[in-house]
Amino acid sequence: KQGGTALEGGMTFPHAHLLGIEPLSPVDITAILDLAEDYVTLNRSATKHGDALAGLTQINMFFENSTRTQASFELAGKRLGADVMNMAMQASSLKKGETLIDTALTLNAMHPDLLVVRHPHSGAVDLLAQKVRCAVLNAGDGRHEHPTQALLDALTIRRAKGRLHRLTVAICGDIAHSRVARSNILLLGRMENRVRLIGPPTLMPAGIDAFGVEVYDDMRSGLEGADVVMMLRLQKERMDGGFIPSEREYYHRYGLDAEKLAHAKPDAIVMHPGPMNRGVEIDGEIADDINRSVIQDQVEMGVAVRMAAMDLLARNLRARRAAAA
Repeated sequence: KQGGTALEGGMTFPHAHLLGIEPLSPVDITAILDLAEDYVTLNRSATKHGDALAGLTQINMFFENSTRTQASFELAGKRLGADVMNMAMQASSLKKGETLIDTALTLNAMHPDLLVVRHPHSGAVDLLAQKVRCAVLNAGDGRHEHPTQALLDALTIRRAKGRLHRLTVAICGDIAHSRVARSNILLLGRMENRVRLIGPPTLMPAGIDAFGVEVYDDMRSGLEGADVVMMLRLQKERMDGGFIPSEREYYHRYGLDAEKLAHAKPDAIVMHPGPMNRGVEIDGEIADDINRSVIQDQVEMGVAVRMAAMDLLARNLRARRAAAA
Protein backbone atom coordinates (compact mmCIF):
# COMPACT_ATOMS: atom_id res chain seq x y z
CA LYS A 1 0.00 0.00 0.00
CA GLN A 2 1.76 3.11 -1.18
CA GLY A 3 0.55 6.60 -1.92
CA GLY A 4 2.15 9.65 -0.36
CA THR A 5 1.03 13.21 0.04
CA ALA A 6 3.11 16.29 -0.59
CA LEU A 7 4.35 17.83 2.65
CA GLU A 8 5.92 21.18 3.38
CA GLY A 9 8.80 21.88 1.03
CA GLY A 10 7.66 19.25 -1.47
CA MET A 11 8.59 16.27 0.74
CA THR A 12 6.50 13.13 0.57
CA PHE A 13 5.89 10.38 3.09
CA PRO A 14 4.93 7.43 0.89
CA HIS A 15 3.66 4.97 3.51
CA ALA A 16 0.19 3.83 4.52
CA HIS A 17 1.43 2.42 7.84
CA LEU A 18 4.37 2.70 10.23
CA LEU A 19 5.22 -0.95 10.88
CA GLY A 20 8.98 -0.68 11.24
CA ILE A 21 12.12 1.27 10.40
CA GLU A 22 13.04 -1.24 7.69
CA PRO A 23 10.82 0.29 4.92
CA LEU A 24 11.85 3.89 5.71
CA SER A 25 14.40 5.81 3.65
CA PRO A 26 16.65 8.51 5.14
CA VAL A 27 14.26 11.07 3.56
CA ASP A 28 11.26 9.44 5.31
CA ILE A 29 13.08 9.44 8.65
CA THR A 30 14.06 13.09 8.26
CA ALA A 31 10.48 14.05 7.30
CA ILE A 32 9.15 12.56 10.56
CA LEU A 33 11.87 14.18 12.68
CA ASP A 34 11.47 17.60 11.05
CA LEU A 35 7.71 17.58 11.63
CA ALA A 36 8.28 16.32 15.19
CA GLU A 37 10.41 19.44 15.84
CA ASP A 38 7.29 21.55 15.16
CA TYR A 39 5.36 19.43 17.65
CA VAL A 40 8.06 19.84 20.31
CA THR A 41 7.44 23.58 20.00
CA LEU A 42 3.66 23.11 20.14
CA ASN A 43 3.90 20.85 23.22
CA ARG A 44 5.94 23.51 25.04
CA SER A 45 3.39 26.23 24.25
CA ALA A 46 0.49 27.25 26.48
CA THR A 47 -2.20 25.69 24.24
CA LYS A 48 -0.55 22.34 23.32
CA HIS A 49 -3.30 21.58 20.79
CA GLY A 50 -3.39 21.13 17.03
CA ASP A 51 -6.10 19.87 14.68
CA ALA A 52 -4.20 17.48 12.36
CA LEU A 53 -6.33 14.53 13.55
CA ALA A 54 -9.61 16.41 14.06
CA GLY A 55 -12.57 14.21 13.17
CA LEU A 56 -10.46 11.03 13.17
CA THR A 57 -10.70 8.07 15.55
CA GLN A 58 -7.59 6.52 17.08
CA ILE A 59 -7.79 3.11 18.77
CA ASN A 60 -4.93 1.95 20.99
CA MET A 61 -4.76 -1.86 21.24
CA PHE A 62 -2.10 -3.05 23.65
CA PHE A 63 -1.90 -6.84 23.89
CA GLU A 64 1.13 -6.28 26.14
CA ASN A 65 1.33 -3.90 29.10
CA SER A 66 3.01 -0.56 28.50
CA THR A 67 2.29 2.47 30.61
CA ARG A 68 4.77 4.80 28.91
CA THR A 69 4.17 4.05 25.23
CA GLN A 70 0.40 3.86 25.59
CA ALA A 71 0.24 7.14 27.55
CA SER A 72 2.48 8.78 24.97
CA PHE A 73 0.32 7.69 22.01
CA GLU A 74 -2.86 8.66 23.86
CA LEU A 75 -1.53 12.13 24.65
CA ALA A 76 -0.26 12.54 21.07
CA GLY A 77 -3.67 11.70 19.60
CA LYS A 78 -5.59 13.94 22.00
CA ARG A 79 -3.28 16.90 21.41
CA LEU A 80 -3.97 16.60 17.67
CA GLY A 81 -7.74 16.46 18.13
CA ALA A 82 -8.43 12.75 17.57
CA ASP A 83 -11.13 10.76 19.39
CA VAL A 84 -8.91 8.33 21.29
CA MET A 85 -10.07 4.98 22.63
CA ASN A 86 -7.98 2.48 24.61
CA MET A 87 -8.92 -1.19 24.34
CA ALA A 88 -7.67 -3.34 27.22
CA MET A 89 -6.68 -6.32 25.12
CA GLN A 90 -5.02 -8.45 27.82
CA ALA A 91 -8.37 -8.84 29.53
CA SER A 92 -10.58 -9.40 26.51
CA SER A 93 -10.08 -11.12 23.19
CA LEU A 94 -6.90 -13.02 24.07
CA LYS A 95 -8.58 -14.80 26.95
CA LYS A 96 -11.60 -15.65 24.81
CA GLY A 97 -9.35 -17.09 22.12
CA GLU A 98 -10.41 -14.55 19.52
CA THR A 99 -8.07 -14.65 16.52
CA LEU A 100 -6.28 -11.62 15.19
CA ILE A 101 -8.40 -11.88 12.03
CA ASP A 102 -11.63 -11.71 14.08
CA THR A 103 -10.24 -8.70 15.91
CA ALA A 104 -9.50 -7.03 12.56
CA LEU A 105 -13.05 -7.65 11.31
CA THR A 106 -14.47 -6.20 14.53
CA LEU A 107 -12.26 -3.14 14.14
CA ASN A 108 -13.27 -2.62 10.51
CA ALA A 109 -16.90 -2.48 11.65
CA MET A 110 -15.97 0.40 14.01
CA HIS A 111 -14.36 2.46 11.19
CA PRO A 112 -11.23 3.64 13.02
CA ASP A 113 -8.74 5.86 11.17
CA LEU A 114 -5.59 5.15 13.17
CA LEU A 115 -4.77 1.94 14.97
CA VAL A 116 -1.86 1.74 17.43
CA VAL A 117 -0.91 -1.86 18.26
CA ARG A 118 1.52 -3.52 20.64
CA HIS A 119 1.67 -7.31 20.48
CA PRO A 120 3.89 -10.00 22.05
CA HIS A 121 4.34 -11.84 18.72
CA SER A 122 6.66 -10.64 15.96
CA GLY A 123 4.73 -9.97 12.76
CA ALA A 124 1.29 -9.76 14.40
CA VAL A 125 1.00 -6.01 13.76
CA ASP A 126 1.95 -6.51 10.11
CA LEU A 127 -0.77 -9.15 9.75
CA LEU A 128 -3.34 -6.84 11.30
CA ALA A 129 -2.32 -4.03 8.93
CA GLN A 130 -3.16 -6.27 5.97
CA LYS A 131 -6.70 -6.84 7.26
CA VAL A 132 -7.84 -3.41 8.48
CA ARG A 133 -8.95 -0.39 6.49
CA CYS A 134 -7.00 2.24 8.41
CA ALA A 135 -3.45 3.41 9.14
CA VAL A 136 -1.59 1.12 11.56
CA LEU A 137 1.30 2.10 13.84
CA ASN A 138 3.47 -0.58 15.40
CA ALA A 139 3.99 0.18 19.10
CA GLY A 140 6.22 -2.90 19.47
CA ASP A 141 5.82 -6.46 18.21
CA GLY A 142 7.70 -9.26 19.96
CA ARG A 143 11.44 -9.07 19.31
CA HIS A 144 10.86 -7.55 15.88
CA GLU A 145 10.55 -3.73 15.86
CA HIS A 146 9.55 -0.66 17.86
CA PRO A 147 9.82 2.09 15.22
CA THR A 148 8.56 5.10 17.19
CA GLN A 149 11.10 4.38 19.96
CA ALA A 150 13.96 4.46 17.45
CA LEU A 151 12.56 7.67 15.94
CA LEU A 152 12.24 9.41 19.32
CA ASP A 153 15.78 8.26 20.15
CA ALA A 154 16.95 9.71 16.82
CA LEU A 155 15.24 13.04 17.53
CA THR A 156 16.81 13.13 21.02
CA ILE A 157 20.27 12.45 19.56
CA ARG A 158 19.85 15.01 16.76
CA ARG A 159 18.80 17.73 19.21
CA ALA A 160 21.62 16.94 21.66
CA LYS A 161 24.38 16.51 19.05
CA GLY A 162 23.18 18.83 16.30
CA ARG A 163 23.27 16.02 13.75
CA LEU A 164 22.24 12.40 13.16
CA HIS A 165 25.10 11.09 11.04
CA ARG A 166 28.73 10.05 11.53
CA LEU A 167 28.29 9.54 15.25
CA THR A 168 29.58 6.55 17.22
CA VAL A 169 26.63 5.03 19.06
CA ALA A 170 27.10 2.25 21.62
CA ILE A 171 23.99 0.15 22.32
CA CYS A 172 24.58 -1.83 25.51
CA GLY A 173 22.94 -4.77 27.25
CA ASP A 174 20.24 -7.21 26.23
CA ILE A 175 20.48 -6.93 22.44
CA ALA A 176 19.01 -10.37 21.74
CA HIS A 177 15.56 -9.72 23.21
CA SER A 178 15.30 -6.05 22.30
CA ARG A 179 13.08 -4.73 19.51
CA VAL A 180 14.33 -1.26 20.53
CA ALA A 181 17.88 -2.33 19.66
CA ARG A 182 16.79 -3.78 16.31
CA SER A 183 14.92 -0.62 15.25
CA ASN A 184 17.79 1.60 16.41
CA ILE A 185 20.39 -0.50 14.57
CA LEU A 186 18.37 -0.13 11.36
CA LEU A 187 17.77 3.62 11.77
CA LEU A 188 21.27 4.58 12.92
CA GLY A 189 22.85 2.46 10.17
CA ARG A 190 20.63 4.06 7.53
CA MET A 191 21.70 7.53 8.72
CA GLU A 192 25.41 6.64 8.37
CA ASN A 193 26.39 6.21 12.00
CA ARG A 194 28.89 3.79 13.45
CA VAL A 195 26.97 1.36 15.67
CA ARG A 196 28.61 -0.73 18.38
CA LEU A 197 26.77 -3.41 20.31
CA ILE A 198 28.07 -4.24 23.77
CA GLY A 199 26.85 -7.11 25.93
CA PRO A 200 27.49 -10.67 27.06
CA PRO A 201 27.63 -13.23 24.21
CA THR A 202 24.51 -14.89 25.69
CA LEU A 203 22.56 -11.69 24.98
CA MET A 204 23.75 -11.19 21.38
CA PRO A 205 21.38 -12.41 18.66
CA ALA A 206 22.51 -14.99 16.12
CA GLY A 207 23.59 -13.54 12.80
CA ILE A 208 24.27 -10.08 14.22
CA ASP A 209 27.34 -9.72 11.97
CA ALA A 210 25.00 -9.24 8.99
CA PHE A 211 23.79 -5.91 10.44
CA GLY A 212 27.02 -4.02 9.75
CA VAL A 213 27.74 -3.36 13.43
CA GLU A 214 30.76 -3.83 15.68
CA VAL A 215 30.28 -6.30 18.55
CA TYR A 216 32.02 -6.06 21.94
CA ASP A 217 31.67 -8.10 25.12
CA ASP A 218 33.74 -5.62 27.14
CA MET A 219 32.10 -2.33 28.16
CA ARG A 220 35.27 -0.29 28.47
CA SER A 221 36.67 -1.06 25.02
CA GLY A 222 33.20 -0.80 23.46
CA LEU A 223 32.56 2.64 24.95
CA GLU A 224 35.93 4.05 23.89
CA GLY A 225 35.26 7.33 22.08
CA ALA A 226 31.46 6.87 21.88
CA ASP A 227 29.26 9.94 21.27
CA VAL A 228 26.08 8.24 22.46
CA VAL A 229 25.64 5.51 25.10
CA MET A 230 22.28 3.80 24.81
CA MET A 231 21.51 1.39 27.65
CA LEU A 232 18.81 -1.28 27.26
CA ARG A 233 16.46 -2.86 29.76
CA LEU A 234 17.12 -6.48 30.70
CA GLN A 235 14.08 -8.20 29.17
CA LYS A 236 13.58 -10.68 31.97
CA GLU A 237 10.07 -11.56 30.77
CA ARG A 238 11.54 -12.83 27.46
CA MET A 239 14.35 -14.84 29.05
CA ASP A 240 13.98 -18.53 29.77
CA GLY A 241 17.04 -19.64 31.66
CA GLY A 242 20.55 -18.53 32.50
CA PHE A 243 21.34 -15.64 30.19
CA ILE A 244 23.17 -13.82 33.00
CA PRO A 245 24.85 -15.26 36.13
CA SER A 246 23.19 -12.76 38.49
CA GLU A 247 22.01 -9.14 38.44
CA ARG A 248 24.90 -8.16 40.67
CA GLU A 249 27.46 -9.73 38.36
CA TYR A 250 25.69 -8.18 35.35
CA TYR A 251 25.92 -4.71 36.88
CA HIS A 252 29.59 -5.24 37.68
CA ARG A 253 30.40 -6.11 34.06
CA TYR A 254 27.74 -4.33 31.98
CA GLY A 255 25.98 -1.77 34.19
CA LEU A 256 26.77 1.83 33.30
CA ASP A 257 28.62 3.65 36.07
CA ALA A 258 30.92 6.69 36.13
CA GLU A 259 34.09 4.62 35.71
CA LYS A 260 32.85 2.87 32.55
CA LEU A 261 31.27 6.05 31.15
CA ALA A 262 34.67 7.78 31.45
CA HIS A 263 35.82 5.72 28.43
CA ALA A 264 33.24 7.43 26.19
CA LYS A 265 33.74 10.98 24.89
CA PRO A 266 33.56 13.68 27.61
CA ASP A 267 30.37 15.06 26.00
CA ALA A 268 28.75 11.67 25.38
CA ILE A 269 25.03 11.51 26.15
CA VAL A 270 23.38 8.67 28.06
CA MET A 271 20.05 7.16 26.95
CA HIS A 272 17.64 4.48 28.20
CA PRO A 273 14.23 3.57 26.71
CA GLY A 274 12.79 2.87 30.17
CA PRO A 275 11.63 1.56 32.48
CA MET A 276 15.10 1.41 34.07
CA ASN A 277 16.38 -1.18 36.48
CA ARG A 278 18.59 1.15 38.53
CA GLY A 279 21.66 -0.55 39.93
CA VAL A 280 21.36 -3.30 37.30
CA GLU A 281 21.67 -1.61 33.89
CA ILE A 282 22.58 1.89 35.03
CA ASP A 283 23.78 3.69 38.13
CA GLY A 284 21.06 5.98 39.53
CA GLU A 285 23.37 8.99 39.69
CA ILE A 286 24.25 8.65 35.99
CA ALA A 287 20.57 8.30 35.08
CA ASP A 288 19.77 11.55 36.91
CA ASP A 289 22.84 13.53 35.81
CA ILE A 290 21.37 16.48 33.90
CA ASN A 291 24.69 17.09 32.14
CA ARG A 292 24.90 13.59 30.63
CA SER A 293 21.51 11.91 30.76
CA VAL A 294 18.84 12.67 28.12
CA ILE A 295 16.42 10.05 29.46
CA GLN A 296 13.72 12.60 30.33
CA ASP A 297 14.22 14.27 26.93
CA GLN A 298 13.46 10.89 25.32
CA VAL A 299 10.07 10.82 27.06
CA GLU A 300 9.28 14.35 25.83
CA MET A 301 10.41 13.57 22.27
CA GLY A 302 8.22 10.44 22.29
CA VAL A 303 5.01 12.48 22.32
CA ALA A 304 6.23 14.80 19.53
CA VAL A 305 7.43 11.93 17.30
CA ARG A 306 4.15 10.04 17.71
CA MET A 307 2.21 13.21 16.85
CA ALA A 308 4.32 13.61 13.70
CA ALA A 309 3.94 9.97 12.64
CA MET A 310 0.15 10.00 13.09
CA ASP A 311 -0.13 13.36 11.32
CA LEU A 312 1.77 12.07 8.26
CA LEU A 313 -0.21 8.82 8.10
CA ALA A 314 -3.49 10.73 8.50
CA ARG A 315 -2.59 13.01 5.56
CA ASN A 316 -2.00 9.94 3.40
CA LEU A 317 -5.19 8.30 4.62
CA ARG A 318 -7.26 11.39 3.74
CA ALA A 319 -5.57 11.68 0.35
CA ARG A 320 -6.28 8.00 -0.49
CA ARG A 321 -9.88 8.32 0.60
CA ALA A 322 -10.35 11.49 -1.45
CA ALA A 323 -8.86 9.77 -4.50
CA ALA A 324 -11.15 6.78 -4.05
CA ALA A 325 -14.29 8.91 -3.58
